[in-house]
Amino acid sequence: MNHDADQQHLVEANPGYASGQLARALTTARTHQDPETRRRAQDRGRRWRDVLSGMAGGLLTIGSRTPVAGLPAWVTPEVVRGGFATGQPAAGGPLLAHECETARRAGIPENRRDLFAYWLSEEGLGLLHELLDTGRYEVTVPEEAALLTVAWLARAGETDAALDLVEELAPFADRLRFAPQPSDLPAPDPGAVHRRTVGDAVDTLVRRTPSRAVETQREALTVWQPFGDELLALWLETADADGLVLARTPGAGWRERGAALLRRYADLADRHTYCTKHRRPKQNLAILRSALEETVGGRELDARRSGLLRHAVTSMVRRRGLPGSTRLTALRREQAVQAALPSHHALAQLVLRRLAGLPQEVGVAEIAPLLVPVSEDEARETGLPAGAAVPAALRRPVEVALSAPVGTLVERGLVPSAEVLAELVPQLVAVTTAQAYPDEALRTLAAAGYRAFRNRRSLLLLNLERQVRAEELPWVTAVAGQRSAAEAGEESALALRQLGELAVQAFPATVLPNPLVRELSVLAREAELGAPLVEELAADIFMGTFTPKFLAAARVAAELLGGGSLYERYYAVDYRAIRTMAIIEAAEAQTGRNRPRTSPGFAKLCAERAAGSSSGDRYFGSTAANGMVIEQAQILTTHNLATLVHRVGIAPATGWEDLARRSFGTVCRLTARVHGNPRPLTTIKDAAYAWRQMLFHLSLCTGEEQARTLNWVVEEAGRQPGHVTDRLAPALTGLRQVAEGGSADTGAGRRLLGWSTEGHWMREPGSAGGR
Repeated sequence: MNHDADQQHLVEANPGYASGQLARALTTARTHQDPETRRRAQDRGRRWRDVLSGMAGGLLTIGSRTPVAGLPAWVTPEVVRGGFATGQPAAGGPLLAHECETARRAGIPENRRDLFAYWLSEEGLGLLHELLDTGRYEVTVPEEAALLTVAWLARAGETDAALDLVEELAPFADRLRFAPQPSDLPAPDPGAVHRRTVGDAVDTLVRRTPSRAVETQREALTVWQPFGDELLALWLETADADGLVLARTPGAGWRERGAALLRRYADLADRHTYCTKHRRPKQNLAILRSALEETVGGRELDARRSGLLRHAVTSMVRRRGLPGSTRLTALRREQAVQAALPSHHALAQLVLRRLAGLPQEVGVAEIAPLLVPVSEDEARETGLPAGAAVPAALRRPVEVALSAPVGTLVERGLVPSAEVLAELVPQLVAVTTAQAYPDEALRTLAAAGYRAFRNRRSLLLLNLERQVRAEELPWVTAVAGQRSAAEAGEESALALRQLGELAVQAFPATVLPNPLVRELSVLAREAELGAPLVEELAADIFMGTFTPKFLAAARVAAELLGGGSLYERYYAVDYRAIRTMAIIEAAEAQTGRNRPRTSPGFAKLCAERAAGSSSGDRYFGSTAANGMVIEQAQILTTHNLATLVHRVGIAPATGWEDLARRSFGTVCRLTARVHGNPRPLTTIKDAAYAWRQMLFHLSLCTGEEQARTLNWVVEEAGRQPGHVTDRLAPALTGLRQVAEGGSADTGAGRRLLGWSTEGHWMREPGSAGGR
């Protein structure tokens, strides 16, 4: 559930949600087989109990940007699923190990109040200055950057600003960590990002236990089949010329050799426990062994046992050949080669050896040396065969720890989705926004603080409240005057354009996820481009209102697509009316005292387009109805595509025609998943969004490119499985009708939308419902 800051919710948060989460956590804590999973569930249960008790006792106001009584908005709250604050500050809790070590070294009591005073002493400030100069510290929550900022201000002669910041922090000095954890590592490379750390790769490889199936097969090939050959050879000594065992008396020493084989069997069975077929009475090896036990023990085989023995020997010789024969020797040689191949577990141990000497808290700049085949030296040390390759299953955990420019990670397929890209972008935005500070130490501190701030989980906010922004943190405000606005704008505009192009080109059929939109919005504000970027709203808590930036984004779309574009005609958008609405609301906003918090005209337009009616003001209700209204807002705004093109200036290198074709490929893949899917509506929604992306890209093509691509789309649809072709036929008909000057939603044509309060026509090919 997305709890967007620009969304309104007019009712109080329901404690039933928290109660349900607590119940689930407690059930998992009692019943799950994995101890670590039970421990995590117990911790979740503790936090949900804090939520419920805080709500009941008035400590918590869920839905407010200051949810915890007595804590200002800038304090990072501990937040659980759904955006619920627990009442605990993220920078609070028991002292961490490095805090205790600092207190012991300084000879002061182990509490945060005394630690706060120590850091402000001459000795403490000296240590903070050293951290600033080396960059060897780690900021895990934003508050840990506060005292470093005080130290920087004091050294820079900004004494008043430093004292003001200390005064604001002091009331919370007994509860919160305001100093960072020292680190052995320097500040990260500003141009490189990584999805996982070396430590993450190690954790993944450590969890690779030996495969029982593989080890069972290896044991069968290396232990029990060779042993079975020896048993077979021993019994064949009792065979006549026709191969009939028990036809003659074996030579001297036969029983003694048989007894030795039985003793070796007992030893092998004790040491090799994966394969158990040799214990099954009906298996050939078990028949040969049990018959030998009786014979060596001096008992004569009865007719049944003799028959079983003869059948087992005959079948083994027929299937594999005689022991020592060319046929059996070749088979055993081939099996030995197969069994000698190193297991994934053994190779994982080798890769772990290679990773052990690297810093564990960061990514790795060069992964090739970690994934080369087994060297001669490693073969001697580990017993692995020289030249053995590291399999793909072991390569992947190391590859995702690669530290490189984000474009490189995308090219190598290490960023598989826009959501993963959004996880990496804060690292780049942190560096970009920090470039506005001329001082190197302050740049490093600002970047570290921003990265920590982006780990701050979003709160559930009601009544159009918005999430706290980084610039609201007191220590960020204290150094705001040190920023160079011109440099900040130039760097941010460049980064915004590059990231926008990367996201749209890499994932042309995907709407920008909210975390990525938030990061791009930071850059847009820095660049002062007037680029309104809007988040995707959650249909389950939508209350029918939009903030003014949605209308601003629609106006940008009107500037780009108005005048008869394919997009405008397909979705039947009156962009001229939208421009007029935007001008009127902007004028009204300038004459009013307070900045408007909503755009009622835009909300009404979206509702009318969704419902086909302007009667009444309750145009929201069920999740599906809400989704229809939100989808219309996405259509009118192009969900950020127009803003990125028209205001930011993105121009994907592969061209709009390529993006349109790739988007239609995604439409086809998603439509294929509808077939036989008992719950296809989410997939249909995603297909409709990819279709909308395709139409936007098509609208920016030249006339020749557009015609060529439309022909290709029809041909490509014809190459799909029949159920895909049939489901897309109404949408393709509607698109063709629009291209020929008509309407999408007439005759056999359908306008492809994702949300519907009725049965969607894509669920069943040929269905007439859900226009």
